[in-house]
Amino acid sequence: MPSSPSRTPGSVDDVPVRRIDRILAFMSLGLLLLSVLCFVAIMIGSASGMQHDDFDAGLWPAVGTTVYIAPIIAFVLLMTVLVMTFVRKARVGKGR
Repeated sequence: MPSSPSRTPGSVDDVPVRRIDRILAFMSLGLLLLSVLCFVAIMIGSASGMQHDDFDAGLWPAVGTTVYIAPIIAFVLLMTVLVMTFVRKARVGKGR
């Protein structure tokens, strides 16, 4: 009995990945990496003897804010990519 053709990730009838999807996904990854780097910078600063008041000057307020804001924005970007993909696949499934 012949087997049905298996669906592979590169099959012909898959929906192609659009440029905006790649951009949003890589922006999300970049923001997460930036957040981790900022967190590590704060840990290194604390380990080198900086006090709480030392983090109020220079670039440190932006570094501290990035740790809190970047993961939230990255999550929103990933959810946007996910919703866009589901909508596009639903339209292809309906035959639009």
